[in-house]
Order: sequence, then C-alpha cells, then structure tokens
Amino acid sequence: MNQTGKQGDRTVSLWLLILCFMVFGMVVGGGHARTIGAGFVIQVWQPLTGFVPPRNAADWTRLFGLYQQTAQYQALHPPMTLAQFKTLFWPMFFDRVWGRLMALVLVIPLAIFWLRGRVSTRLALWLLSVFAAGGAQAAFGWYMVQTGMRPGVLSPPPAWLAPHFLSAMLIFSALLWTALTVRRPQPPQIQGAAFLKPWLNACIGLILATMTLGALVAATNAITVFNTFPTMNGRWIPTGFTALRPLALNFIANQATVQFDHRLLATLTALITLITAALGLRTALPPAPRDAFLTLAGLLALQYLLGMVTILSGSAELGFVHELNAVLLLAAAIIARHGLRGATAAPMYNSEIAAAE
Repeated sequence: MNQTGKQGDRTVSLWLLILCFMVFGMVVGGGHARTIGAGFVIQVWQPLTGFVPPRNAADWTRLFGLYQQTAQYQALHPPMTLAQFKTLFWPMFFDRVWGRLMALVLVIPLAIFWLRGRVSTRLALWLLSVFAAGGAQAAFGWYMVQTGMRPGVLSPPPAWLAPHFLSAMLIFSALLWTALTVRRPQPPQIQGAAFLKPWLNACIGLILATMTLGALVAATNAITVFNTFPTMNGRWIPTGFTALRPLALNFIANQATVQFDHRLLATLTALITLITAALGLRTALPPAPRDAFLTLAGLLALQYLLGMVTILSGSAELGFVHELNAVLLLAAAIIARHGLRGATAAPMYNSEIAAAE
C-alpha cells in the first residue's frame, strides 16, 4: 500500500509489527503441533468460547472420545491413553488460543486508533480485510482438522496444509509491509537502485513458492526418504518420481516428487537470492538498505545449510527449525524490497543524452 495512516506513526507501526510476531508465533505453534502429530487431537471448533480449557473429567472424556473416532487414533497400536492425549492436547490448544488472542490484538487497538484518528479509514479498511483473511485462514484450518474424521486420513492432507501455510505467509507479508509503510510513509530517494526492485520481487515470489513446496514435504513426511545430498540415493531424478496416478497427484502426495521439487526450487531460489544480495551489496546504498541485503545474504546461507542438514539427518525437528528460518528469510526480503520503494534509475550520462538527441 501507499501512504496508510498518520505520518511516521511509530506506535501504530509497532502494533502491526507485534501482529507480525504473533503470526510467526502461529507458525511456531502450528509447526510444533504438526511435528508431534497433534494436528487432529481437538475435533471441536468454538471460535468464541475456545479460550476455555477442559474443566473436568467429563470434558476430557468428551474430547478424547471425539479423537478416538479419527483414523489417526484407530491406527495406533497400542491405543493412546488419556494421559498421552492430554500431552498432545495442550500444544494444539495453546496454538488455537494464540490465534484468538491475535484477533483481539488486531481488532481492539484498530478500533481505538481509528476512533482517535491515528489510523485513516483507508488503512482501517485494509486491516479489516487482513482480519477477514485471518478468519478465513482459521476456518480453513478447522476444515483441515475435520479431515481427520475421514477413513484413512492419518495426518493433515498436503493439499490442505500447503495452502494453509501459504495463506499465513501472505497475511504475514501484508502486515509487515504495512507496518514498515506506516513507520516511513515517504520513502527516501535512492538514486541508481531501481534495477534491484524486480530482483527482490523475484526473490519474494520464489521464497513463497519454495516455502509452499516445503509444506508439502512436511505434510507427506518426505524428509524421511532420500537422505543424501546433492543426489537422491545416487540419482539426480529419484526413482518413483511418477509412481502415482493420476500423474498430477505425484506433485502433491509423492514423497520422491515433492522432495525433488522442493530441492530444485530451493536451489533456484538460493541462486537468485544470492545474486540479488550481491548486486545490492555492490550498489551504493544508505546504511539501512545495505544492512537489509547483508541480513538477506546471511539468512539465505543459514537456510540452505539447514536444508542440507535436514535432508541428511531426516529429522522432522530440524525441518521445523528450517521452516522458521524461512519465515525470517521472507521477512528480510520484504524489508529489503520495502527499503527501495523510493529507488530511482541511474541518471543518463551527458554523452548518452547527447547521442539520444
């Protein structure tokens, strides 16, 4: 967005940055719940009263009884005990409470800032649309949880989990961009750096796409296969690449295919981002944009290293760390791009002007 509120309102900007942190917290909570297999344990959705935890034995029995109807529970041997259920319940419960708290942190300050004139009507409507997107994200997440009641569904389906994660990252990106714009509505003029904008646009798009494919790897538990690098068990294209029918299903549910796709796009993303960071660091930039490019380069190196080690170890826990660092890498790319809003093309030399005339 362009100018979206009171000039340089640091308080409003800080509030929006807190919301960005809270979205990151949702990624932490949701990723942890997925990693420990808790995605299906709460088979009820109470948007308004969900803050209240189970209060007595009857509540626990009812919730456990619903979970016992899932295919995930029925596939467990030996069966899960109530004590084990409670261990999985609390991470998922707190993740949901965090989401409800985030809605309050958005709506209540927004109403106050709007009434006091700290937020323009345009910005308020934009943030209400972000709130609506968050509500849709929550509803989508609930329907994904309900798939646990379907026969044979043992974990959140890839076709649900990947869009759910991508939409969260789009909300995160919108909040971060808006927070930075509110903090500095008028971008500084940076001469000769406009050529970096399309490079950073490409980086952001590629990072988002790579993260989406990473969600498919997590959803299919593909990290447990082909634990070699750079080849996949000695082959550049893994065996079983097109084993599923219909063919398109391989790109969503085939462990070999989704891991190959993620590796390939991650490498392309790393190369484009590395070139972008190098171009940015070779350009005469003010300290803040230059620091953003340095951060981008550092997080990129860490992200690719984490990816390689995750593949070699086959560790879902390390993959979770890899996922969190990807969010930080996305944030660094957005911050770098936002810092160049006022970048202009380099002026033509007099000789070029003369030649053109």
